[in-house]
Amino acid sequence: MMHIELVIAKAVTMAIGLLIAGTAYRGYRRSGSEAMLYLAVGFAIISLGAVIEGILFDVLHFSIFWAGTVQTSIVAVGMLVILYSLYGRTNGYSPDELRRSDRRDAGGENGG
Repeated sequence: MMHIELVIAKAVTMAIGLLIAGTAYRGYRRSGSEAMLYLAVGFAIISLGAVIEGILFDVLHFSIFWAGTVQTSIVAVGMLVILYSLYGRTNGYSPDELRRSDRRDAGGENGG
């Protein structure tokens, strides 16, 4: 038996996640930043995770344990992709170049 309140809550969560993913994708298209692309993909995956448990449980009749396990795994993958967008690729800059740039932005090098 589906609970309409839960379906609505999951649909809203998915819609917000897809809105964030779409905004990040537009940012990627504008800037060419791979980090924005990975951010968009990560939020899209998490958005799928928001609804997959209900589909697996109510429609495909998975046990609640397996539906929850699949949902949690999908969300975890999405979070790993977002984490990669934050710390993974540097778009061609070496870590030393990024640290120097951060110090300059903070006023720590060449005055400030």
